[in-house]
Amino acid sequence: MFKDKSLLLSGRKWGIVMLSDVEIAQNAEIWPIDRVAERAGLTPDEFEPYGRDKAKITLQKKRARGKLVLVTAISPTPAGEGKSTVTVGLADAMNQAGVKTMVALREPSMGPVMGLKGGATGGGMAQVIPMADINLHFTGDFHALTSAHNTLAALIDNSLQQGNPLQLNPRRIVWKRVLDVNDRALRHINIGLGGMTSGIPRESGFDITVASELMAILTLSQDLMDLRTRIERIVIGYTYDNEPVTVAQLGVAGALTVMLKDAIKPNLVQTLEHTPALIHGGPFANIAQGTNSVLATDTALQLADFTITEAGFGADLGGEKFMDIKIPILGQAPDVVVLVATVRALKYNGGQSRENLQNPDLKALQAGLKNLARHLQAMQRYGKPVLVAINRFVTDTDEEVALIQQFAAQHGSQAYETNVWSQGGQGALKLAQAVQEAADNEQNFQPLYQADDAFETKLQKIVTEIYGGRGYELAPKAQQQLVTFKAHGWDKMPVVMAKTQYSFSDDAKQLGAPEDFIIHIRELELKNGAGFIVALTGNVLTMPGLPEVPAANRIDIDAHGRITGLD
Repeated sequence: MFKDKSLLLSGRKWGIVMLSDVEIAQNAEIWPIDRVAERAGLTPDEFEPYGRDKAKITLQKKRARGKLVLVTAISPTPAGEGKSTVTVGLADAMNQAGVKTMVALREPSMGPVMGLKGGATGGGMAQVIPMADINLHFTGDFHALTSAHNTLAALIDNSLQQGNPLQLNPRRIVWKRVLDVNDRALRHINIGLGGMTSGIPRESGFDITVASELMAILTLSQDLMDLRTRIERIVIGYTYDNEPVTVAQLGVAGALTVMLKDAIKPNLVQTLEHTPALIHGGPFANIAQGTNSVLATDTALQLADFTITEAGFGADLGGEKFMDIKIPILGQAPDVVVLVATVRALKYNGGQSRENLQNPDLKALQAGLKNLARHLQAMQRYGKPVLVAINRFVTDTDEEVALIQQFAAQHGSQAYETNVWSQGGQGALKLAQAVQEAADNEQNFQPLYQADDAFETKLQKIVTEIYGGRGYELAPKAQQQLVTFKAHGWDKMPVVMAKTQYSFSDDAKQLGAPEDFIIHIRELELKNGAGFIVALTGNVLTMPGLPEVPAANRIDIDAHGRITGLD
């Protein structure tokens, strides 16, 4: 696993050796990508190397699908709870147990990498590599998406400048620009200033790239032509007569598809233990659907007996959207759901301060278990087996872990301690065995709502059955938008709730399991190409800002190209 065998980190389990994630990744033995492809079962004409350790995949023949495991989580702390780490560690454990397994993850956004959370490739001994490449430019998918999105924006403004043949109302253009950086100063801007040759003056703004409808489309498309068809359906704005204008009318769907012809292909890399991993697509779960691409998941299902995938943030966000938006397109429900919980997140949801989360506190833990119960209930209502993975930290006590296990058993599940951060796949062997056994338990999938349910019905079911709230309230702007959507027959689409990840409610300060609350929806966004409607709740933003001390402040590189601080 490591070029220097002295770095096997047996002491890390006890907090003695404290190498950073990037140091572990830099000392890993990386297989050539053709060896990883061979292990995955790919033929030479089914992958295109991107250097020595990455590749793009295009399957040439169909295979039978294996079983699917979804990894989701309870409500996290601001630092995250290691969902990707558990996903990677579980896949490594499955392979250690002799079960052919692959990982399917999302691509990290450089917004969080340089902002608050840092990287998103797992951690410790359960990582995907090359870690630095994946967290930064990788194979260029995000750059292609950003370029395609902004090309469309430029083409829209050019159409206005060249006589506005589509009669677009400049005040009703809904297509903004994007950037894969947390930059609050660009949320609201004025463009077209500088005189007659510099465009038509109007208000606009920037979203982060992962909030782009093109990102959602890429991750939901089943092939290149499906991608093109979805791009054609994008509504870019409305005419002076309030009629929608689409990309098809602008006549540039072909050009945008060309820009994404390689980005649509899933990316092949490996874990520290050389488990083949597909990393593709990166929509956030708090403002988009929060899952990796349908193509990547389908590819992994065809190549492996088990595919381990994850959905962003808690089960109320990525988990729900995986079930209600991705599954109908993928055509396969998870055989097992793994719900990641940590002692620190449960204590945080039980009222313990962030500064003291490393200190034992059974009272706060007991109070926070309400959060675990609600997430369990939300996932169990889909009819599939749900297991709990306790992602153990060095500061966790045996009493705290035992309390979670007892609580899970009382709520129809089993909780398994995992130590993948310190031990890799070895730290999840019991969970791996439980996953295999649960996957043999044939149970029918029960969707939350039907495709032809009214938009209001879908909203109500998400709020009451997943969040545990009383209902929702549409602001006047959202009410008017819904009238428009109904007039054009768009109101039967699935719902993407854009909501804080820290609470079941739309108030990040309401931790634990709040009751009798109302979800306040301030506006709706149509994603006609992606095929869903985004309901923006509370004060959630589609262009985040940087924290007081960004992660970028600790990232550096030396004269030999060795990176530090990228965790």
